[in-house]
Amino acid sequence: MHSGNPSCIAIQFEIEIEPYEDKRIVIMLGEEAEKGNIPNMVNKYKNIDTAMEELKKEKEYWNKLLRTLQIKTPVESMDIMLNGWVMYQTIVSRLYARSGYYQSGGAYGFRDQLQDALSTKYIAKDILKNQIIKHSKHQFEEGDVEHWWHDETKRGIRTRFSDDLLWLVYAVCEYVEFTGDYGILDEETPYITGNPLKENEDERYDLYEESTISDSIYKHCIRAIEKSLNFGENGLPKIGSGDWNDGFSTVGNKGTGESVWLGFFLYNILDKFNNICKEAGRTEYIEKYENIKNALKVALNKKAWDRQMVQKGIYGYKRRAR
Repeated sequence: MHSGNPSCIAIQFEIEIEPYEDKRIVIMLGEEAEKGNIPNMVNKYKNIDTAMEELKKEKEYWNKLLRTLQIKTPVESMDIMLNGWVMYQTIVSRLYARSGYYQSGGAYGFRDQLQDALSTKYIAKDILKNQIIKHSKHQFEEGDVEHWWHDETKRGIRTRFSDDLLWLVYAVCEYVEFTGDYGILDEETPYITGNPLKENEDERYDLYEESTISDSIYKHCIRAIEKSLNFGENGLPKIGSGDWNDGFSTVGNKGTGESVWLGFFLYNILDKFNNICKEAGRTEYIEKYENIKNALKVALNKKAWDRQMVQKGIYGYKRRAR
């Protein structure tokens, strides 16, 4: 199978087995960056004992990693699902293959793989850290990000989605809070560059080049937050061409729609980020973000609730931004 051809591979071979005879067969599928390395890999693993030893090491690796966290519930089937299988699928299917029953294009989604990586902090914190660093390299100089991209082609899509960029900040906050590793804030990565979207242009698929400008992860977060501070007439952040709920993707593409969900998300991020900045001694934006957070709290509590439905008990409880 070669690049550009239909993505299908078929293997057929005949095996003759005598009565009471057993045979061991190795089927090897692999990938190499250098074509010249392929013969060495084939010669190494065509040896049955070598292949079986490698399989043993692979199983030991996954058993050790996945058994780091074990969950006990009253439901055995739930335990089987949670203790190994779900995390394995998260890492292998979502992070390695970027595939799933609802999304199998092999692309990195800016929000998707950051969300997937959040759960891995409990068993391997570097997975989340590496994902943060990788995604920061797909942020534009203006602060917005590629909604999704393919590493193989370096092409991706620039949009007006309002939540994508904030997932970088959220992931950084979650990582620092869990690990205490403030050093990630000083990691430097480049931005990408490209022509901004034109008026009434919701998205553009293109090849976006690496920028000559690099910044710390802290500054990447600042640019993301600053880009997100775009509020409508109700004091809630504008939804742009969509937020996390894809069902509302056309609410704000005319430039006026606002997002209640994004308001709560931004409030939570400003709260988390300010706490981290205080601990890290980075005080230059704390007062500004505290004032925005407080104004957002007022707007959320005054504009984002149907009081009659809450009073009738339809929502079940009354939640407030605190």
